[in-house]
Amino acid sequence: MANFISIFRIFVMFFAVYLIYTHQGNTPAYIWALALTILAFALDGVDGYVARKLHEESKFGALLDIMGDRIVENTYWILFAVMGWISILFPLIAITRGFITDTIRSAAMEHGLTPFGMQVNPICKFITGSKFMRISYAVAKVLAFVLIITAKIPVCPNREIIWAIGYWAAVFAIIFCVVRGLPVVIEAKYLFEKKAD
Repeated sequence: MANFISIFRIFVMFFAVYLIYTHQGNTPAYIWALALTILAFALDGVDGYVARKLHEESKFGALLDIMGDRIVENTYWILFAVMGWISILFPLIAITRGFITDTIRSAAMEHGLTPFGMQVNPICKFITGSKFMRISYAVAKVLAFVLIITAKIPVCPNREIIWAIGYWAAVFAIIFCVVRGLPVVIEAKYLFEKKAD
């Protein structure tokens, strides 16, 4: 069930993106896209909750959750860049960071470690895997994506103010993305030292 939710939310996001891309400036389509975007991110929390409640936690589930996060997050960054709403640097940074950290985490899986269980240093562990940091990063992304879409709804009041807040939330989210990836890169050396042993 948890894995189904992880996959389902990707399709929810794709439909939201379809509405934005093919119905540019259409108020009802953008309102639906906004609602579906909120649902897609809400389901990200639901899949983990269901996994814990139904005792479906697994390494595969953790990877599926990360994969879903990457697809959803990167698709929105790419969409916003294609629409001309943000700089191409946003998706380039997010995608590059994802490739680097996911490659390192694949090596960690070979050692039997979970994606967040590979961290050794307590500070690195807190930055990448703590509930506080994971939720804070999720909130930053959701706030950025939701506000950017909201600001593009033609009938939205105070669009300029909402856009400005959404844009700076996006800047914060992309910085947060890099900061949370750095500990994975820094501690990658421990994986290769273990492999050498």
